Parts: sequence; C-alpha cells; structure tokens
Amino acid sequence: MRYENAVTALAAVTNWHKSTYSGGQNGGCVEVGSVPGLVGVRDTKLGANSPTLAFSPVRWAAFTDSVRCHQFDL
Repeated sequence: MRYENAVTALAAVTNWHKSTYSGGQNGGCVEVGSVPGLVGVRDTKLGANSPTLAFSPVRWAAFTDSVRCHQFDL
C-alpha cells in the first residue's frame, strides 16, 4: 500500500486505544488503532493531531512480540 493511502485509511480510525505498555509517568504514551491491513501508532498527548506510524499487521505483531521478549530493554 502506498504511504498516502495508508495515511488516509488511518485518518478514519475510530478504535484508538492506549497501549498497555505505555508508562504514562513522563508523557511517553502511545495509542494503537487499526483498519483492515494496517496498524497505526500515534502519540497519545497529540491525539488526532499526532503523526501516525503505519505498520502491516505482520510487522506490528513481530514488533510487539519483540517487546514482550524484552529485546528492547535498556
């Protein structure tokens, strides 16, 4: 899917929810929403005004699996 089409599709998302991995103490929260074939991630504090990152469901699942396995712990 072309970037422009992904942005348009994700602009219509109504099922945004705060990530369970967002800490919330330092404003580092993200929201996740989806449409068929795309998963969007955006900054909670900016809401609809936030730039949105778009992932395929397969790529998003690989990322979240890596987070759960602590591959990105500092």
